[in-house]
Amino acid sequence: MLRPGQNGIYVDATVGIGGHAENILRLIGPRGKLIGIDRDEDALKIAYRRLSNERVVLKKGNFSDMEVMLFTEGIREADGILFDLGISMLQLKEPGRGFSFISDERLDMRMDKTQSLSAWDVVNKYPERELERIIREFGEDRLSRKIAVSIVRQRSGKIIDTCSELSKLVERVYGKRGRIRPATKTFQALRIEVNKELDQLKAGLDASVRLLKRGGRLCVISYHSLEDRIVKNFISNNSKKGLLKVITKKPVTPGHEEIKMNPSSRSAKLRAAEKI
Repeated sequence: MLRPGQNGIYVDATVGIGGHAENILRLIGPRGKLIGIDRDEDALKIAYRRLSNERVVLKKGNFSDMEVMLFTEGIREADGILFDLGISMLQLKEPGRGFSFISDERLDMRMDKTQSLSAWDVVNKYPERELERIIREFGEDRLSRKIAVSIVRQRSGKIIDTCSELSKLVERVYGKRGRIRPATKTFQALRIEVNKELDQLKAGLDASVRLLKRGGRLCVISYHSLEDRIVKNFISNNSKKGLLKVITKKPVTPGHEEIKMNPSSRSAKLRAAEKI
């Protein structure tokens, strides 16, 4: 979908540890250039070791600021921009990051460890009504009200310090565990709030259209309905304005074999468009 071409300039807006970037580099030739962006310093260190190359520029920051990042490199337009949204396996599994609801780590969930707001702050300091709104809007959880009430009740006696404490609280609200753990939606909501993911996504998509040259491709992989809805509407609206051509009438999803090899891909949806 991205169609990396010889000598092109490509942006991996969520470079992570460099998996997609490594494959893009194979296709863009000796005079191609790749700009990799990520908020996570730990991921960037791994990407630097993996991709160290004169054709690669790695930048720490939010992809919503990609225009400034590219302009400082003397780049005014790109041939392709890729977003692979959400949490990475590195963040989920790396000790001390406080993303996983099965861990006994302190609640954190910051993609950028230098920012001040963490999930601990949201859970222990946000008012009940705001907690309910976040869990309802960002987690799409039907029990958002009950979960918010339970959080406020529990923290009035003792702070909710760890991921597992919060996970058990949500399980008690649900009363049972199904195929998907009850805390999944609450943790998603907290992560989105802490990292302002939806606002950043909207700003990043807007920037991508301004940066893409005519015929350049935009590819976005999302993992839940809130992200996918934003991407779908963005491409559709810009298609009506005559700025983008829709490449994927329906999102591309992984097949059975891919899910078997990589279970974390099961909810992925890829949408693509071309600058007109």
